[in-house]
Amino acid sequence: MDRLLTVKEAAERLGTWETSGERFPRRLVAERRIAFVKVGRHVRIPETALADYVAANTVQPRTRSRRLRAVA
Repeated sequence: MDRLLTVKEAAERLGTWETSGERFPRRLVAERRIAFVKVGRHVRIPETALADYVAANTVQPRTRSRRLRAVA
């Protein structure tokens, strides 16, 4: 079974705790952009859901082409 993170733990892992506290993970939950579990009135985020979110939103760098482009 996957470990369930509190909203604070999720914010710390995302690196947003220092700047926005719990706002960013809570916004992801409110907008249904990340999977979460309701345990009573508490919200928990599975570790795999957090990893999937990061992987889905990771942008790969462009590779340079070997051809030089002509400047118009």
